[in-house]
Amino acid sequence: MPASATKSLRVAVLADSDTRWKWGALTAQRLTPAAAEVRLDGYLLRGRATPTARQLTEVGVRAASLNEVTGIEFLRAMTEESYDVLVLALVGGGVQAMLHGLRAAWGPGRRPVVVTGYVGVVYEKLTDGLLLRHGADLVLANSRHDADRFRAVYEGVGADASSVTEVALPFLGGTPYTGEHDPYTVVFAVQPSVPDNRRDRLYLLDRAVAHARRHPEREVLLKLRSRPGEHTTHIEELPYQKLVQGRDLPANFRLVYGHMGEVLDRTDLLVTVSSTAALEALHRRIPTAVLTDLGVREVLGNHHFTGSGCLASWDQLDAGHLPVPDEEWVARQGVAADGTYATAFDTARERIAKLLDRPGGLPPLNPYYTPETAPGYLPGILARHHLGPDGVPLPGAPAADKAPGPVRQIVRKAARGAYRHGVQRVAPVIRRMGEL
Repeated sequence: MPASATKSLRVAVLADSDTRWKWGALTAQRLTPAAAEVRLDGYLLRGRATPTARQLTEVGVRAASLNEVTGIEFLRAMTEESYDVLVLALVGGGVQAMLHGLRAAWGPGRRPVVVTGYVGVVYEKLTDGLLLRHGADLVLANSRHDADRFRAVYEGVGADASSVTEVALPFLGGTPYTGEHDPYTVVFAVQPSVPDNRRDRLYLLDRAVAHARRHPEREVLLKLRSRPGEHTTHIEELPYQKLVQGRDLPANFRLVYGHMGEVLDRTDLLVTVSSTAALEALHRRIPTAVLTDLGVREVLGNHHFTGSGCLASWDQLDAGHLPVPDEEWVARQGVAADGTYATAFDTARERIAKLLDRPGGLPPLNPYYTPETAPGYLPGILARHHLGPDGVPLPGAPAADKAPGPVRQIVRKAARGAYRHGVQRVAPVIRRMGEL
């Protein structure tokens, strides 16, 4: 057994939103050997979607420390702290910037194994997102389907594809579904940005309410992602909790927050447009419906479920239809409803152990994008994180040598609040005015 499988390990996770913190923290847990003593430190990238305390608690992962940082502050911390594994749970541009910044900060010296990947279903910007993640030691694919696609993209542009490692979604689990509850419970799992307009969101809300009225013996739960004032990975301009205000709702229709796993514990039918919650439900063999009411379209993400057997409309659900998933499709999506989930991360753990035990340490990070391969693209990505084309902090970048004082903290909090107000209140008004 490699020494890395039993020794004490230090793991860091850098995340930029609630969902990516959930993915990063749970992935870190899955990637470390059960026999190892692990210390997990969390770093939250300061921005519009920085998770709140409630969102962090909901994930259920306890970190030894949690620090809100800028990109420059994080890079400095990585030169001052010694870690074995670093998980970058960021949007693609953030991953690319940190890879270049870390390469410059670490130089040829000792460094941790760097891991990145995707929070859930990859249904858009596949090539762009993958190339922005290239350079990490492991690029995790949540399914066999994704692993094949990832390798094809890297090989297609002449990039090293050896980093692609098949795993599964780290937040699957829970008790398998054994039969109907009393009362029978339908959960509509909503999404912050799908659909993206008021008309369609009101339509879906009305259909969920109508289902509750049609089936008074059932409980219908509208599962929300965030409370008012909180932000998520995707911008939510029209929160459902605001759309329901002033409506006459039946007694068997309720809005719920909380951990998705706990909600699924009492779910008999999971309904969604394209939420990753569908994969969580399928893993537990809970009947799952992916709505077709607004079409099966790339912009909605439900096209990913073509061939799944889960596509259905509210009319069909109202009439009592229960979708039956296609077992072959489910298996290729990393849902692992066949019991193989326990071993889904074995390959990744073995690869990390070998990298940690590599004689002479690891070579410098080597992203596909460089000032030579992408001179018109890369500098802009790095500049957004106050880094030059060489990955070194630009002159005038935010200071990383001291914590923000009380005034700076107040200003930052006010700025985030103003941004959220603009997204949720001002932007929709401007958009409606533009449609007049």
